Amino acid sequence: MTNYPGPMQKPSSLVLIGAVLMVSACARPTTVVLPPTPIVAPPAIVSGMPAVPAVRGAPIDVRVRYPAENQLLTSRDSNFVLGSLGTGDASLTINGQAVPVAPNGAFLAWLVNPPTGALRYDMVVARAADTVRRTVKVRLPVRTPLPGTGKLRVDSGSVLPVRGVWAKRDDYLRVSLRAPANAIVLVQGSDSVVRPLVRGNGLTAVPGVASGDANGDDMASVFSTELAARLLTDSARAPRLIAIRGSDTVRLTVPIVRALPTDARVLAMLRSTSTIGSDTDRVVNARTIVDGTYKWMLLNGTIVEVTGRQQGYTRIRLDGTLDVWVDSNDLVMLPEGTALPRRVTGGFRVTPSAEWVDVAISTGDRPAHLVEPDGRTLVLTLYGVQANPEISPIFGNDTLVRRISWDQVTSDRVRITFTLSQPVFGWQSIWDESRRQFVLRVRRPPLIDAANPLRGLTIAVDPGHPPAGATGPTGLYEGDAVFPVGEQVAALLRARGATVVMTRTSLAPVGLTERGVTARRANAHAFISVHLNALPDGVNPFTANGTSTLFYHQHSEALARPVQEELMKRFGLRDLGVHYQNLAVARPTWYPSALAEGLFLMLPEQEAAMRDAGFQRKYAEGLVVGLERYFRMFAPVLQP
Repeated sequence: MTNYPGPMQKPSSLVLIGAVLMVSACARPTTVVLPPTPIVAPPAIVSGMPAVPAVRGAPIDVRVRYPAENQLLTSRDSNFVLGSLGTGDASLTINGQAVPVAPNGAFLAWLVNPPTGALRYDMVVARAADTVRRTVKVRLPVRTPLPGTGKLRVDSGSVLPVRGVWAKRDDYLRVSLRAPANAIVLVQGSDSVVRPLVRGNGLTAVPGVASGDANGDDMASVFSTELAARLLTDSARAPRLIAIRGSDTVRLTVPIVRALPTDARVLAMLRSTSTIGSDTDRVVNARTIVDGTYKWMLLNGTIVEVTGRQQGYTRIRLDGTLDVWVDSNDLVMLPEGTALPRRVTGGFRVTPSAEWVDVAISTGDRPAHLVEPDGRTLVLTLYGVQANPEISPIFGNDTLVRRISWDQVTSDRVRITFTLSQPVFGWQSIWDESRRQFVLRVRRPPLIDAANPLRGLTIAVDPGHPPAGATGPTGLYEGDAVFPVGEQVAALLRARGATVVMTRTSLAPVGLTERGVTARRANAHAFISVHLNALPDGVNPFTANGTSTLFYHQHSEALARPVQEELMKRFGLRDLGVHYQNLAVARPTWYPSALAEGLFLMLPEQEAAMRDAGFQRKYAEGLVVGLERYFRMFAPVLQP
């Protein structure tokens, strides 16, 4: 999902938190012949938004929800303005452009950004002889202009690398500077060799030739190259950037890079800063790039090699061919000389129980790992590990884990594939300290009655936000708007025989991690988050709104799809589809989860719908029916 900034922001880290639905464990399914169920025609579904209630004759009360006074607009050419006039029988113009006003006084405008010399929205509200004026000042990003004539100026704040970078001596690092396009930019490394930087379009800048991207007096362009880190690490011969135009020269010192040793490893232990839950819940999220999306969820206590650091993130080596990035606060440096653990697998011990199957793998020390579901298979990758399985005992007469195969992909990476008799439902990665074993706990699907697919299940409902969240034109806050939907979801679930656990029972804030811990401890079997969407600066809300349902792990797509279909039947809005998205509340693996963005709170008619009890119930019904359809897939097939 996306978000619009300022007081209505929905940050990506908590982007979609909503109603969470959970189900308690049952024994593994067996073939059951059920009696025929009478077919009852479902009630007709009425699709669409309720009418916006009319407010007439009320005092004019101009309230702008976005942008705030002195808001920094990040859009390039156009942006939205939303708020309320307090009454629906007044007209509105903003910067001379007529803006529609909803019957309740709400408005949403899509306008060209104000010119640089007049950064404001001038609003004129009129009703009969009454006129009310309001001005909202805004800001646009400021870039220091770098003219092509006169005294040479460069942007010293643009220098890369920045301070605090760690790197291996042979790592290549980007060296760059923002300077006028008709300048020459050079870098002198600690070896005293002077090397050119190349302008952004790939052509070496030529003195006196104007840049094709020049904007008036601003001829700024970015010059860059890559140098081995060893050329940037000598404080006695500090590297320098040199910009030249005609007789003018500007010299800047490049921050010194800390060179990591090449004759010994630098090791650290992963340690999540979270204080919520137990080590089962606390993981360190690793990313492919600095400040990128999460991909790996690594166990606390895992020892890794450190290979770099920048911008608050540390690069760690999972095996000989893969480095990833973690938050620098999520690791503890180990004493110099600490040896990297040697991790070698023994046999794979399979132990079934009523609700799950444990596959225990002796590795000697916690391995970095990745679990990937794919239909009826789970693929476990162990990094920095060599496989040597001999005897692999399988206890009991289990029917879930049908086959285990393994492959030594590289000299220190093992891939283990588990073929299941049913689609992947959930799993948990556990470290057994007493036996020094990595345990993959594979969850069984619950036993489902096709006629009453939610009966006997425990479902947790988690209304999204606070903290953060969007706000509509008349001030309806997302966290308040979805709370009654969550309560109606709970009521409908109880009526279907489910036990309900709510992760938020009031309008007070609840953190993202707490929500997932509550779901796991309640033995959740499904997690559905209810939200209302918003947009970032520069996206036209009149063409980009609709309904979407999101998921993180592949096995959760099967839940997201029926939820999306049921919401589409009831809302009748644009179908924005089912999408993968990096969602904090959807990352727990013990249950499938999906997150519904039912509509866009920033649109007046959709905000008004969320104040309507009938529409709230329609939203709740879509979620619950989507759940029923999902769990019915696990019901035993009737025998003739």
